[in-house]
Amino acid sequence: MSLPPIPPVFEQLGRRPFSFYPPIRNVEHNEWLFVRATWSELLMVNTKTGCEVWIPRRFLGEVSAVAAPVVIVGLSRELEYSAGAVWPHQRRVIEMPVAVGDIPRSPVAARPEPAPVVGIRLETRAESRIGRLIVATMTVGVIACLAVITVYRQSQMRPRIVFTLRDQSFLELTPQDDYYAVVRKLGVPREDHWRPESGEIQYRALAYPERSYIIILMGADQDSARYVGAIDGNWKTVLHDVALPRGGSTASLLRGLRKF
Repeated sequence: MSLPPIPPVFEQLGRRPFSFYPPIRNVEHNEWLFVRATWSELLMVNTKTGCEVWIPRRFLGEVSAVAAPVVIVGLSRELEYSAGAVWPHQRRVIEMPVAVGDIPRSPVAARPEPAPVVGIRLETRAESRIGRLIVATMTVGVIACLAVITVYRQSQMRPRIVFTLRDQSFLELTPQDDYYAVVRKLGVPREDHWRPESGEIQYRALAYPERSYIIILMGADQDSARYVGAIDGNWKTVLHDVALPRGGSTASLLRGLRKF
């Protein structure tokens, strides 16, 4: 039994890869190799996916004369891959249903006069106005956000600017300083308040109104109390805090301290 003849196109190609034109639909990679032929079909394999398809001989066309960048084999019909085989591609046209009481019209019988475009222009203008309104709203929102951020930053920076201009001798104090060390560095306080607490922690407040701050000492008694920080004269702002041996600082302790 004689073998089926190989088409001249593929005799020229041998084992060289080629591409179909137009490409086979539903196959992403358009590079193929010829495998074998029968009397009616030819078997092709995709070089990337390994997908094998049989293509009828009647759909094969001419081969391109130029082989760069790739050889092109023409197809007489546009094919699509589906359910493991290739089929002629059919472009489906969806027919609109006929309205109740209307009669089917031939597509040839078209209206001679141009279609009205007034509605389209009105819609375009309305969309343009809506777009401008959205842009304006976003612009106002951005400006408002920037204004809020600016005010917030100024409010946060204002206390720092005020206290920077005042006496900052409390920065010389350390956690080892007791009442006498504070007096040597800052002088005798105008007010001296001691608040005993139930427990081991006691507080001592040394007020310097002329300096606009209060020095806070903490300890088990007056003699062992040591410096833990400084607050403003209104008991609202922590001006200075010290680091704790186990990590953190005394800032939260000073913020929670009530006036006494």
